[in-house]
Amino acid sequence: MIAPTRRQLLAGAASIAVLAAAGPGFAAELTGALPKNAKPLPLNAVRLRPGPFADAVETNRKYLLSLSADRLLHNYRTNADLEPKGEVYGGWESDTIAGHTLGHYLSALSLVHAQTGCPECRDRVAYIVDELQIVQNAEGDGYVAGFTRKRKDGEVVDGKEIFPEIMAGNISSGGFDLNGCWVPYYNWHKLFNGLFDAQTHCGVDKALPIAVGLAGYIDKVFAALDDDQVEEMLACEYGGLNESIAELYARTGNDRWLKLANRIYDHRVLDPLRAGEDKLANFHANTQIPKLIGLARIYEVSNSPKDQFAARFFFDRVTHHHSYVIGGNADREYFFEPDHISQHITEQTCEHCNSYNMLKLARHLYSWQPQAELFDYYERTHLNHILSQQHPETGGFTYMTPLMSGAARGYSQPGEDAFWCCVGTGMESHAKHGESIFWQGEKDGQDMLLVNLYIPAQAHWAERGADMVLDTRYPYESESRLTLYGIGKPGRFPIALRVPGFAKGQANVTVNGEPVDAPVRDGYAIVERDWAQGDTLAISIPLELHIEATHDDPDMISILRGPLVLAADLGSTETEFDGADPALVGSNILAGFNATSPEWAVYDTQGIVRPGNLRFVPFYSQYDRRSAVYFKRFSESDWKREEAAYLAEQARLRDIAERSVDVMHLGEMQAERDHNLESDISYPVTYRGKNGRDARSGGYFSFDMKVREGDLMLQATYWGGERERSFDIMIDDYKLATQTLNQNKPGEFFTVEYPIPPEVTKGKSKVRVRFDPHDRNTAGPVFGVVLYTAKKGDAV
Repeated sequence: MIAPTRRQLLAGAASIAVLAAAGPGFAAELTGALPKNAKPLPLNAVRLRPGPFADAVETNRKYLLSLSADRLLHNYRTNADLEPKGEVYGGWESDTIAGHTLGHYLSALSLVHAQTGCPECRDRVAYIVDELQIVQNAEGDGYVAGFTRKRKDGEVVDGKEIFPEIMAGNISSGGFDLNGCWVPYYNWHKLFNGLFDAQTHCGVDKALPIAVGLAGYIDKVFAALDDDQVEEMLACEYGGLNESIAELYARTGNDRWLKLANRIYDHRVLDPLRAGEDKLANFHANTQIPKLIGLARIYEVSNSPKDQFAARFFFDRVTHHHSYVIGGNADREYFFEPDHISQHITEQTCEHCNSYNMLKLARHLYSWQPQAELFDYYERTHLNHILSQQHPETGGFTYMTPLMSGAARGYSQPGEDAFWCCVGTGMESHAKHGESIFWQGEKDGQDMLLVNLYIPAQAHWAERGADMVLDTRYPYESESRLTLYGIGKPGRFPIALRVPGFAKGQANVTVNGEPVDAPVRDGYAIVERDWAQGDTLAISIPLELHIEATHDDPDMISILRGPLVLAADLGSTETEFDGADPALVGSNILAGFNATSPEWAVYDTQGIVRPGNLRFVPFYSQYDRRSAVYFKRFSESDWKREEAAYLAEQARLRDIAERSVDVMHLGEMQAERDHNLESDISYPVTYRGKNGRDARSGGYFSFDMKVREGDLMLQATYWGGERERSFDIMIDDYKLATQTLNQNKPGEFFTVEYPIPPEVTKGKSKVRVRFDPHDRNTAGPVFGVVLYTAKKGDAV
């Protein structure tokens, strides 16, 4: 990460003034105690010491080395008419997004090499780059890719076929596909980053010419299009391609790449952010975050204050108004209206890719102007979401981290088929846990060290020739100790230790065991003195229990101990959870918590949990357990009034969930992929906070749904104010119903239940549901479909 110039800092100061006026959470009032900018110690200068984060890196290293580079390269070689050296993997690597994993894999191997010094990881990086060079030379025009294209007749071919069509102005995208290829520019963003990491962390310089050649091919595609066509093309998720091309400009100095980076700009999403407007609701979350990382990188290399403002504004809105207690965001991958967390505590919360990218964005912002609040967010997310995302025994990764009470985490099974997006970002997240512990800057002409994360580690600080060790069991124990075991340039300089916001400015600091006066300024306890070899600086941070409520409902709460989110243990994932969501009752909730194993942040409750006492443990550690994280809070009198209604509503929701055989969230990427959606002249839509899909005259959309024995119902949700339209609903070859929409229920969504004759599903495990518009009509929009078992009394 490149530190800003003085000119950029002056421009940034003007932007910060605007941001401060835009709302809370941007720039806390700073006293000038910190450097104007900062950079992290290089990853290869930091080694993790024993602890959960070191364990995660080692688990990940073994997983990475268990994978076959040749299998991940399969499509790259076949696309270039070269004989593959390994069989293609399954899952997403056998779909039209094939090849995206290789970019993540290159980055992860490079990062593990930097973090641990693993020579085998570096050798594998060098091999992959050699293979990519062979592929690119065979293509002959700079092109190199592993993705494919599915034609309308179902034939799967080389994805390169789409680009002559695009350059001719024939552009078609439903949001996640581009001319029959699944997110090709997103795919290339991952490859670019892998090539850059290979150069940065492994010294494989031949990676850069490959990136230059590929960027040249992409530039030719963009050059053939006018601005409106580029905007149409960028309606398909493109990841952080703008970041990649800006990074290429930084590495080459060629203005061609800066010009291209600025063309990769989605006006629909980014213009409101530049204007300080939060219009994120109903946008696919991880489609947007990398775009802002791209704007951050463009700002760093070209001094564009509007891009800096947009990145800061976006970060503030997401972290303060769209994020859950564990730091993650989004429900079913989509942002919702700000400050509506309590309405979106579901089994589909917190896609890992989102948090991976938000932490990257936080690092950019911190490098521009160090602020403790940025690392309060980073620490919260890193501990509670990122650490929970990898299974410590299998090395598998979650896609979502569910916060709904009783939901189980689903971890990938390392092997043949688990190559979804969060497996890729998981490979990277757990390769670099040492990257943000130590930062450095300059204050009043002096070198300054900043300690932002309390993770056991040793590091070399080149500017002072200092070798140091950070010993800690934080966040389980209060004290962390930094010892200078060697210092090549002894003398006077400041060391800043972050005091987390939850500590409210309270911390005890000692030097060589003696208390020192280190008032907390700008979120840091700063000790400036003449440092010598053997000096030890220690900080003790209070780790008290505290309650955090959602913005929209002060009685929807979570329990934290310091930065750790605590979860009620609801039992093994091997056992179904069929109880009511636990509630917390009483006027002094925290008084009902008794520390049974304080060294591991384990608490038992007495008298405050309904329906019964529960044990609370760190949320991240519940790998194979069911959890409750959010709790409805009641006074004793309110509970007596509400208990019957509360439990009845819980029972109703459980009944619906138990009877559901399959649920289709139309208009949402992963659900549509999981259900093998096929469509023509069909588009995802969003209306009044709900995602859906329609099909225009001459088109259709269809998808698979699971079925089981017995009487079944199909339920579809519509908007009640639609103008007149008619369409047929088919199950396999059977016409289930003809639905007409004509102001059925103005001003509200409504559902229609369609009984399914038993003979339609007899002997089947799944059926194909299809919506066909009548001539000159539209089918839908349909805002979700549920297939469930009928109960006694339902008409079938």
